[in-house]
Amino acid sequence: MRVGLFIPCYIDQLFPDVGFATIEVLEKHGVEIEFPRRQTCCGQPMANTGCRDDTRPLALKFLEIFRDYPYVVCPSGSCVSMVRHHYDEYLAGRPGFEELKRKTFELCEFLTDVLKVERIEGRFPYRVGLHNSCHGHRFLRLGQPSEIVAPPFNKVRQLLASLEGIQLTELSRPDECCGFGGTFAVNEEAVSTRMGLDRLADHEQAGTEVLTAADMSCLMHLDGLIRRDGKGIHVMHVAQIFAGRQPPV
Repeated sequence: MRVGLFIPCYIDQLFPDVGFATIEVLEKHGVEIEFPRRQTCCGQPMANTGCRDDTRPLALKFLEIFRDYPYVVCPSGSCVSMVRHHYDEYLAGRPGFEELKRKTFELCEFLTDVLKVERIEGRFPYRVGLHNSCHGHRFLRLGQPSEIVAPPFNKVRQLLASLEGIQLTELSRPDECCGFGGTFAVNEEAVSTRMGLDRLADHEQAGTEVLTAADMSCLMHLDGLIRRDGKGIHVMHVAQIFAGRQPPV
């Protein structure tokens, strides 16, 4: 199976190991990966700020680069959500756009929904707290939001739970926003910080040793608060855990 790998700009620049781990996980499951070198930012930061004229050329470039791949896979729920739920404003009616939306997947949903992976081979003997990021959880339906009265499911947690030795911690508010929200963290710094500290307090009371998520932007925000206050929690993207990485000693 051939996929075009889309690595978000902030992962490429700040957290490259998440990209490498994504490649390792996909290759372990028999996926042939191509990484188009002309790819750039998906345009989400500009769109969130209201800079539509700056977003449009990036959306057009994304379509041009990825339209011919059978699948597009990305280790970021927020960027995938941008493509599937917000590109309509810029690309509606363009040849190949509707198909592009259908075949663009976040890493975990690609594993569960396309590759039908039920178990990740490996061992991770730590107490792990899962942060259910808003874009992945509510827009991509990686899990059942708590505000909806329906049978629960969680694709990310399902994959994590299959690892040997792992203990998933139970949070009092398991799908509450971390407060990052992209440019929200800049425009509403105090509110964003308070929301992030609330999330970390929940993980601390649950005994979380490693905090993980399918979206590195949320983890970047939470890790900044952890480092600033010297909290004893390690942060890892789910791709790193699936690839066999271990937290630093």
